Amino acid sequence: MSYAIIGFGNIGQALAKAFARNGIEVSVATTRDPESFAAAAAAIGKMIIPKTLAEAVKADIVFLAVRFEAHPDVAKALPSWQGKTIVDVTNAYGVPPEELGGQPSSKFIAQAFSGARLVKGFNHLIAATLAQDPAVHGGRRVVFLASDDDTAADQVGTLAENLGFSPIKLGGLSEGGLLVQARGKSWGQLIFKDLVKFD
Repeated sequence: MSYAIIGFGNIGQALAKAFARNGIEVSVATTRDPESFAAAAAAIGKMIIPKTLAEAVKADIVFLAVRFEAHPDVAKALPSWQGKTIVDVTNAYGVPPEELGGQPSSKFIAQAFSGARLVKGFNHLIAATLAQDPAVHGGRRVVFLASDDDTAADQVGTLAENLGFSPIKLGGLSEGGLLVQARGKSWGQLIFKDLVKFD
């Protein structure tokens, strides 16, 4: 299984730190030349591999950690996303619901990535919290996952566990997904909730 993070701002780098901490290789890409962020990637760890967007999207699981309005540019990197899993880490705060056709933001994004299975996740924590070691006081920091595809949710849940988090599945994008999304000037009820699960 191969992994990529598209977007290397605060959230993309926080995700990269989770991969580095656990010795899992991940490609990182932006729309810029990889040389422009190679030093930042190297500072996180040797498992963080800068690539072009065209190379990075060949991964099996792709984290979409760009600004919400930039997702169509990423989607154009492949003619078909068949067989791939997208983890939607975006937040559509400030985007009017009518621009989303009244849909949950993740369903709107899924339309751009034809053929992909989409999981909403890793987006409810601020970057500084997401970047921390998820082992907290003997428990593990929670990440919420929502998807209309159970297999994709299980796949991303396993990865979340391998990264040290405790995944909690919320159901489909139109139900659980609404709890962890922003639309217009409102945030879902679980956004910014920093929870720790004890086994």
